[in-house]
Amino acid sequence: MSGTVGGSLWKASDARVAASAMTALMQSLSTTHGAPQTDEAAFHQWTVNHTDLFWRFLWDDCEVIGEPGSRVVENATQMPGASWFPEAQLNYAENLLRRRSVSEIAIVFRREDGHIQNMTFGQLVEDVSRCAQVLRSADVKKGDRVVAYMPNCPETLIAMLAAVSLGAVFSSASPDFGVQGVLDRFAQIEPKILIATNGYVYNGKTHGRRSEVEEIVRGLPSLKQTLLVTFIDDPDGAIEMEAVSDWSDTLASYKPAPLIFARVPFNHPLFIMFSSGTTGAPKCIVHGHGGTLLQHLKEHRYHLDIRAKDRMFYFTTCGWMMWNWLVSGLALKATVCLFDGSPGCPTLNSLFDYVDDTQISFFGTSAKFIEALKNGGAEPGRSHGLESLRTIASTGSPLSPDSFDYVHHNIKADVHLASIAGGTDIVGCFVTGNPRLPVRRGEIQGPALAMDVTVFDSEGERVRDTPGELVCVNAFPSMPVGFWNDEDGSRYHAAYFDKFVNVWTHGDWVEQSTHDGFIIHGRSDATLNPGGVRIGTAEIYRVVEGCDDVSEALVVGQDWQDDVRVILFVVMSEGAVFSEALITDLKSRIRKQCSPRHTPAKVVAVSDIPRTRSGKISELAVRDVIHGRAIKNTEALANPDALDQYKDQPELSD
Repeated sequence: MSGTVGGSLWKASDARVAASAMTALMQSLSTTHGAPQTDEAAFHQWTVNHTDLFWRFLWDDCEVIGEPGSRVVENATQMPGASWFPEAQLNYAENLLRRRSVSEIAIVFRREDGHIQNMTFGQLVEDVSRCAQVLRSADVKKGDRVVAYMPNCPETLIAMLAAVSLGAVFSSASPDFGVQGVLDRFAQIEPKILIATNGYVYNGKTHGRRSEVEEIVRGLPSLKQTLLVTFIDDPDGAIEMEAVSDWSDTLASYKPAPLIFARVPFNHPLFIMFSSGTTGAPKCIVHGHGGTLLQHLKEHRYHLDIRAKDRMFYFTTCGWMMWNWLVSGLALKATVCLFDGSPGCPTLNSLFDYVDDTQISFFGTSAKFIEALKNGGAEPGRSHGLESLRTIASTGSPLSPDSFDYVHHNIKADVHLASIAGGTDIVGCFVTGNPRLPVRRGEIQGPALAMDVTVFDSEGERVRDTPGELVCVNAFPSMPVGFWNDEDGSRYHAAYFDKFVNVWTHGDWVEQSTHDGFIIHGRSDATLNPGGVRIGTAEIYRVVEGCDDVSEALVVGQDWQDDVRVILFVVMSEGAVFSEALITDLKSRIRKQCSPRHTPAKVVAVSDIPRTRSGKISELAVRDVIHGRAIKNTEALANPDALDQYKDQPELSD
């Protein structure tokens, strides 16, 4: 399997194009507002030029429950500063729980050890009602925070819907995070309620979380109640702590009652999600009810052609934004298929068993998993039927041209392979799929509707066929409401708007092709992106600082086998010896206190760390050096000669 970037691999049949929601959208907007009907590039530009018409039409076309108000956007040309649907009142949970047959399957859940659970819409509504009553009895009000330290299972989704129905704000972390990683996140937002698991299953092993939950509860003095979900058989039994109660017993003490949804303004906080820069604690990114809902409806319905009653799956944990993205599929009356565990356990074909058994039509995964399938010699197209499968989506890191070939040759030839990219920052995509366009090897098909996504050079000029900064030149509804505890908005502004005035700079290094497709080359900032999960270097530094044998450290991401791996450089303290035992100790500390994703693939000893003249560690310069790229601003470094020892490091070649 080989081929150049940009070669055409697949094009939908005329019948499939005609039946797509994207085609219906183009026809409807052409009839009502004179939008171009057949030219995709011209239609996209029309949605950019007429964002007010587009987003108002989408509200009606997707039958959003709520009152939109008379105004679509105020201060539309300001970023940040644009205000979408300023008069609107709605509730995200109400839109996900829109009425359908009580016997229809709303959720399918599978765990890697074979545990299976189906939940009807009627059962889901009843459990959300019970949970909402529990939260209400704990005095949860609009704006209060409810957090989850949970696997990707139905209880997490139920807790989110219940909290959001009351106007509370929801945030989650996956149970593979260590205690400090959880507290670094949740302590900032002072939650009132914690939903926690007693353990999880991964790669054939059961991991208890009893002691971790106890530490987290002690570390969050704002908590009024903790509900403990029994996810694994725990020989240690229940947690004997005040205000910690069993999830099942507590919910069972309430009878289902009609759900009451608190209608809130468009920008009322819905989710708090976490991303890290290079210094300080993880940033708390606040997303609102309206922007999140509209962005996901747009991406699901039009770009990825997900339909009512489809079975929709994305491999994700509750610590990644793709969980929030996935569960919004309920708003289209799709069945959401959850999975928790290792995607390669017991075999690399396990998730394709899930596809066939559940009749999944939309299958989302990471570029890293597709690479693992390819390297492992898996051929799901031969071993499985996959008749229901229409779309495969990939995100998290760039999908290599060979992996595009692999999907069409070894999984399914007639499948829409939609490589997509965006992030936690916008809880959605900047560039994504389009069911009307050909899939080209190595390219994401195009920009998301109503978003002026392009590539800037260092001078802020649009460029094609050359790498540059991924930017968005116009405002859009799913921009963050702001950062938590950022009263003057300065941290929010610095994160995205300092580089180019009134332009969102995302931190991805990309290229726009002559086909209007996008090729993602990696990050342009110092944020790490292993397995597609964005993490900051500061979390790793805090752990390494606790090791007396290390005086200084520097962390970068290295592009490796179509993914990113974490590299930790250390300067030894005087008299200390660099050894395999030290490497093992550092990795163990980072894994325990942060997460497996934070754990470095390589630990390398150096004698000096490059710094700027103001004393800041220059991670970007080191990252460029290990990738063989020229350093643009060595004059900004106080010790540029330090970079020499990072060149051609033999440890980084395997």
